[in-house]
Amino acid sequence: MTTYGPAEAAERSGFSIDTLRYYEREGILPPVARSSGGRRQYSDGDLAMLDFLRCLRDTGMPIERLRRYGELARSEETMPERLALIEEHAAVVQSRIAELESQRARLEEKAAWYREQLG
Repeated sequence: MTTYGPAEAAERSGFSIDTLRYYEREGILPPVARSSGGRRQYSDGDLAMLDFLRCLRDTGMPIERLRRYGELARSEETMPERLALIEEHAAVVQSRIAELESQRARLEEKAAWYREQLG
């Protein structure tokens, strides 16, 4: 099994070392394995979880919902709850996309008006 130290995990995940520690402390990320010397050792599974957490964070999921997902992800029995959480967030993201599309269309209308004025 491949393991990664904090610096390499931070580089691979795109999160800072401080964020990795914060996510672990807040229960967003499950406790990370430690070496005999007490140093964190991130697994490929930890990095996969961090990759999905980045997706959730980048799509605007609030920290309390990230925390809830992290808690739920510790048990196979919570798959229905995780699915519901992800579907709820996907609906929020879809709503934001629709709002952005509307705003983009408005900007394009205004740009077209300026082009017409500049003729």
